[in-house]
Amino acid sequence: MKKIDRYIGQNVLGGVFLVLTTLVGLFAFFSFIEEVDDIGKHNYGLWQAVEYVLLEIPQNVYDLFPTASLLGSLIGLGLLVNNNELTVLRAAGVSIGRIALAVLKMSLILTFISMLIGETLAPRSDQYAEKFRAIAQSEQQRMAFDRRYGFWARDGNHFINIRSILSNGGFEAISLYKLDKTQRLQTFIFAKTAYYWDNQWLLEDVEKTTISNTEVKREFLKNMTWKAVLNPDLVKIVDIRPENLSSLGLYKYIQYLKDNNRRSAEQELAFWKRLSYPLVSTVMVLLAIPFVFGSSRSVTIGQRILVGALWGIGFFMLNQIVTNFGLVYNISPILSAFLPPLLFMGFTLFLLKRVV
Repeated sequence: MKKIDRYIGQNVLGGVFLVLTTLVGLFAFFSFIEEVDDIGKHNYGLWQAVEYVLLEIPQNVYDLFPTASLLGSLIGLGLLVNNNELTVLRAAGVSIGRIALAVLKMSLILTFISMLIGETLAPRSDQYAEKFRAIAQSEQQRMAFDRRYGFWARDGNHFINIRSILSNGGFEAISLYKLDKTQRLQTFIFAKTAYYWDNQWLLEDVEKTTISNTEVKREFLKNMTWKAVLNPDLVKIVDIRPENLSSLGLYKYIQYLKDNNRRSAEQELAFWKRLSYPLVSTVMVLLAIPFVFGSSRSVTIGQRILVGALWGIGFFMLNQIVTNFGLVYNISPILSAFLPPLLFMGFTLFLLKRVV
C-alpha cells in the first residue's frame, strides 16, 4: 500500500508542480510587463525590475498554491484515469477512499511547505521588494509613504506623522502631536530624523512647541528621546497590504489597532483567512477526486482542467463576495474567512459520497 500511496502522490506532486510553475511564471511575466513602464526612473533599471519580480515569487507561490492544488490534482489523477491505472487499482481492491487518502497525504505535505513559505520567506521578501523598488525609483535614498500626507498613526494621545524611511533604517521628518484630555493640542514636536534604539525613539534636530493657556513656548534641541508603543516594525507593517503579512505580523498590528481604539476588521479578516489556508488547500485537492471518478474515460485532461478552473473561479468569487459582505455589515471575521471553504467542503463531501 505504501508503494501505491507513493505512486499516486508522485503523480499529484508532478501535476501540482507543473501547474504552480506555469501560474507563477505567468504572473511573474505580467508583473515584469507592468514594471517596464517604470524602467529608467532614477536608479530603477532592467536588472532592478527583474530583481523586484523575482522577490515577488514567494508571495505568488503562497497565493497560487490552492488553485495549483486543484488543477494539479486534476492533471495527476486525470493521467492515471486516461492510462486506466486507476481502473486497475480499483479492480485490485483499492477503494476511492484509500486513493483520496493518498492524495490528501501529499497535499498536506505541500500545504505545510507553502505555509512555511507564506509565514517566513514571502512576507520578508515582499516587504524588501517594495522597499527596494521605492528606493530605486526615488531621487533620494528614502522611501516615501505618501507624497502628500506621509504615514499617520496614533499612539494613545499622540498622533504621529512620518514622511519617509531612510535607506539606513531611520526615519525622516517626524511630527508628533500630543493632545490633552479635552482633545486640545498640548505639544507639537518636529524632528528632522529619528532612529529607534533600546525600545525608544531617538529624535535629532528637534523643534518642540508647548502650548498652555497663557503662553506658547518653543525650544530647539539637538536630540531627545520619546517612548512609544509604536516601533519601526509596526510602521513598516502598515505600509504593506494585510494579505501580504505573516500571521504574527498581523496579530501584532491588530493588537496595536485595538490598543488605540482603531478599526481592525480588515486585518482580523486577513488573519483568519491565513488560518483557514490549510482548509482551503485541502478542499481544493479533495474537490478534484469526485470530478475524476465521476467523469467518463473519454473526458480529456484539458476538459478536466477547464472544469477545475471554473470551480476555482467560483470559489474565488464566493470568497470575495463573503469577504466584502462581511466587512460592510460587520460580520465576524472568523465566519467570513471560514464560510466559503466550509461550504465547498460540504459540497465536496457530498460529491465524494456519490462516487464512493
